[in-house]
Amino acid sequence: MDYSFEFTNSGNTPLVITRVVASCGCTTPEWTRQPVPPGQKGFVKVTFDPRNRPGQFAKTITVMTNGVQPNAVLRVQGEVIPREKTLEDIYPYKMGNVRLKSNHIPFVKILNGQKKTMLAEVVNVSEEPVEISFTGVPPHLAFEGPGTINPGEKGVMEITYDAARKNDWGFVIDRIRMLQNGQGDFSYTLTISATIEDDFSNMTPEELANAPSIQFKETTYEFGNMEQNTQVEHDFEFTNSGKSDLIIRKVSSSCGCTAVKPKENVIRPGQTSYIKTIFSSGTRVGRQSKTVTIITNDPKNTQVILRLTGNVVPPEGK
Repeated sequence: MDYSFEFTNSGNTPLVITRVVASCGCTTPEWTRQPVPPGQKGFVKVTFDPRNRPGQFAKTITVMTNGVQPNAVLRVQGEVIPREKTLEDIYPYKMGNVRLKSNHIPFVKILNGQKKTMLAEVVNVSEEPVEISFTGVPPHLAFEGPGTINPGEKGVMEITYDAARKNDWGFVIDRIRMLQNGQGDFSYTLTISATIEDDFSNMTPEELANAPSIQFKETTYEFGNMEQNTQVEHDFEFTNSGKSDLIIRKVSSSCGCTAVKPKENVIRPGQTSYIKTIFSSGTRVGRQSKTVTIITNDPKNTQVILRLTGNVVPPEGK
């Protein structure tokens, strides 16, 4: 959509538009670039892009000139009527003969020991019935439906996540392959994700007061400059300043280039320990920032992020 605002120079000297600024990037202005003589006309043309912006809109355009009143504000307003969504809009992800809203089923947060169920729609876009089944399903996941879906019809997958059977902590991912009429390749893959956390909601004030508490001496280590194909080691020291045993439930790194290992997994009250980290530079070059995630039974600080940062210097002449 565009509209041209015309104006007349009613002064005695040429009018120059020095700058035109729109209130957002969806509105693009054009204007008379040459000086407008007295008595002559000029324009400011405004183009508004309505794509993916349904509903009411009101935009401003500020015009700056050498006039007596140097700034003028123009306004465009209206309503963008959304177009009717197509099947491809509603189910954008195509997987063989079916379409889905997404190939990712995010359970977000699940408490340890909890079961959680989510539903996901599937539509058959082929001209033949499609029987949906799944392979490689681990014991902590259960799939119900959708069975056989006729052409043009929808089915519903019911996925149940059993966090107790997963027996893991933090952010975890499973990849499940869908079969259509018994066939399917690796492009027919669903990603199931969850963040498994301890349930501290029923702890009494007394239990919280006597809980473990992890306190790191530092959470970031700057290793400076290092050469390619070398390693740097650092021990992140911490103390259990709480009143009961601290349990290291899980230690994971952001990439395979960083090895991590706790000295011990159970730390008594008042005891100091450390997490050993080893970063391998390999053929990397430039600024590096790697993270290590520590998950414990500290109810006030369940997850701690450690960082190793520095610079990998390439060989001379490269």
